[in-house]
Amino acid sequence: MWKVAMSEEVGKAVQSVLERVKQAAARRPKTLPAVPPRLVAVSKTKPPDMIVEAYRQGQRNFGENYVNELVDKASDPLILESCPEIKWHFIGHLQKNNVNKLLGVPNLFLVETIDSAKLADKVNSSWHRLRGASSQRLKVMVQVNTSGEQSKHGLPPEDTVNTVKHIVSQCSALHFSGLMTIGRYGYDLTLGPNPDFQMLLSRRQEVCEGLKLPMEEVELSMGMSTDFEHAIEVGATNVRVGSIIFGNREYPNSALNTPNPTPNPSPLPSPAPSPEKTAKTVSEEAAKKMHHLTVSEH
Repeated sequence: MWKVAMSEEVGKAVQSVLERVKQAAARRPKTLPAVPPRLVAVSKTKPPDMIVEAYRQGQRNFGENYVNELVDKASDPLILESCPEIKWHFIGHLQKNNVNKLLGVPNLFLVETIDSAKLADKVNSSWHRLRGASSQRLKVMVQVNTSGEQSKHGLPPEDTVNTVKHIVSQCSALHFSGLMTIGRYGYDLTLGPNPDFQMLLSRRQEVCEGLKLPMEEVELSMGMSTDFEHAIEVGATNVRVGSIIFGNREYPNSALNTPNPTPNPSPLPSPAPSPEKTAKTVSEEAAKKMHHLTVSEH
């Protein structure tokens, strides 16, 4: 019975979040590119049957933070049989020694966390070697550390244009899809628009102007369970939502998929190994306030 109840909850949650995504998109200023936002359901630590239920509700894009966990899930017989059109996003820190393992994942759709030209070169050569010259190019995003926190991965913002230029001009097996940020946890939206999101917007402007790229072809991956609506309102085209779809995560004692386990977890995780840690880091009060935030056009 618990599986039936769990499936019903996941199904309702997916539909609820999709509706909130649609409503947030309707509130965007007309000056922003009219790109329908993509919902990425972050399924880390969750079992395959939960993913299958979300898929049955029409969800197609799923995100994972750890290479080993993604490899296991993407090759799971239940998911392979039940989710033929699934699109996997890798949204965690990618180390060079895990590139080949990641690129072997079936239905890999987008790597959101390229954070250096060297990593781009490695992914480019590996994709070319593993998939062949005739293969479709691999979609990638460049991760920018907009908050400047040492605990966050990503490029320094000032390196964004040069790194994107390197990918576009030197990495023939890759397709540059956009920019991604995690941002600072727990930002109070009553203080105004999230500065991390504003930073990513300005970096996209620089990239588009410097490399003559159409704005609507450079996506922005920003926003998680606590702030995805605000992110969409200011221009996000890709939001990464986990806990309000699948429930709070239960991390096993094993450090199998956690390269840097924190011995004494605190309410605000630091360092943060993943782009979508938990909705518990922001109060319910702040989450409610975001619905009333008036976003100015920038």
